[in-house]
Amino acid sequence: MYKYILVPATGSASDETVFETAKLAARPSGAHLEFLHVRVDVTEVVISMSTGGLGGGGAVQGVVDKLEAESKQIEGSAWQLVEDFCDRNAIPRTAAGRAEGLTAEFSVETGSDAQWISEYGRFADLVVVGRAQPGREMAMEVLEAALMDTGRPLLVAPPQAPQTLLGTIVIAWKDAPEAARAVAAAVPLLERAERVVIVSVVEEDEPRESTSDRLLRSLRWHNPNTSVRQLGRERRRPVDVLLQEAARLQASLIVMGGYSHSRLREVVFGGFTQRILAGVDIPVLMAH
Repeated sequence: MYKYILVPATGSASDETVFETAKLAARPSGAHLEFLHVRVDVTEVVISMSTGGLGGGGAVQGVVDKLEAESKQIEGSAWQLVEDFCDRNAIPRTAAGRAEGLTAEFSVETGSDAQWISEYGRFADLVVVGRAQPGREMAMEVLEAALMDTGRPLLVAPPQAPQTLLGTIVIAWKDAPEAARAVAAAVPLLERAERVVIVSVVEEDEPRESTSDRLLRSLRWHNPNTSVRQLGRERRRPVDVLLQEAARLQASLIVMGGYSHSRLREVVFGGFTQRILAGVDIPVLMAH
């Protein structure tokens, strides 16, 4: 079960959806939510700008003052969003362990978001992030760090807050270690879901995917209402087949492996993973 969940607090409006998604994952087991805000390292930014010809001492001090003021404002916004969320959901703030029910705390670090997400995330049972970050359509470096550097499962919140994670859970199955890890990480949710559907996409001339049947036998020990859907591509991309089926089933969550096409990580995520992250209005639980 999930007892310690890491949630970035960026201070932007998109935090609300991430917080609500994290709450849905945390509530069944009464987990602790650690909200992490990462302040910009003003010194590092100024040094970087200075190499590009920032100007004299007065100009540098002006930039420092402006960056520090903006940083404090964003931190204040992050803190207020967390406070409002906790008050609205009657979640007590505490750093002590073994409390009953949901609890939360607010932590602040300075530097790189990706670095601190990696460091804190290694000690969490689950990391919850959003698709959007302030000023950027998608903070791919944070997603990469959360998925590739923590060794922990990642729950990606959708653009709009979901009503539940425990309706119909769709497993995007392929016989690969990444998918197996994602399924193992999702067990606390799979056990409580209304139903679980294992979806595998095969070519028309391929034999039936036998490993999905093995997974079915295993998961029925956790949730008897588990079934398998074997789907043909019919000249469509596998990801499009999966998404169409997830929509048809009104999935509340997609569980899948996070795949990379590059061992050197020059390409962070493969095309299948990128398509899921960019074009799905459903929460996605991933593992690498």
